[in-house]
Amino acid sequence: MVKDVRLSQIDETNRKDHYHLTADDRCYYLYEYTSHRDYSFSATNNLISNLKKKPSQAGQSHYRYKSQVIGTCSRLLGAALNPVWLACATLVPVPGSKATGHPEYDDRMERICRRMRHPPPDVRELVRQVASTPASHEAGQGDRVTVEQLLELYSINEAIADPAPQAIGIVDDVLTAGTHYRAMYSVLTDRFPNVPIIGLFVARRVFPENPFASEGL
Repeated sequence: MVKDVRLSQIDETNRKDHYHLTADDRCYYLYEYTSHRDYSFSATNNLISNLKKKPSQAGQSHYRYKSQVIGTCSRLLGAALNPVWLACATLVPVPGSKATGHPEYDDRMERICRRMRHPPPDVRELVRQVASTPASHEAGQGDRVTVEQLLELYSINEAIADPAPQAIGIVDDVLTAGTHYRAMYSVLTDRFPNVPIIGLFVARRVFPENPFASEGL
């Protein structure tokens, strides 16, 4: 499953699907996750569904798949990344929607980052989230967190900011509008203005095709 895995880059053909991104952003992804479809729609939808299982489901038999797909995502991203870049880069996981201490706090992205290679790469939770927000994949259109709201909640963890990173990879599971990436990029750029930053995603969100598109509907 890991053999010959490749990252694709967000470009002018698909950037409109992630409207917070700009032409200067360098964001890469492995697969495409189809919105409004359940886990049975595709292998990627199944992977993301398992990855997003909540800690409160830990006692249920299907929760074991979460740990399995964390390992899968780690191997896939680790195999796709240039080992020279990874050896000198700092991976910064995007905080989950629930702040540390919340019963649904989920460290899946940190776990993915730390298991990419052995020995582990430089993984630092440089950006902390001081309060919980609704999960983006569960929130209604009007309840989704904005870039401005995240900027109010994000802060740099100065205790682990030194030494300054040489390069930064912001790592998240699904790229949707690019809201979290934009807020993370802003906070990290303010603190480390000369450090190159890229975004790394397991998948990017796509929408199901309109079956009537050919009829102009």
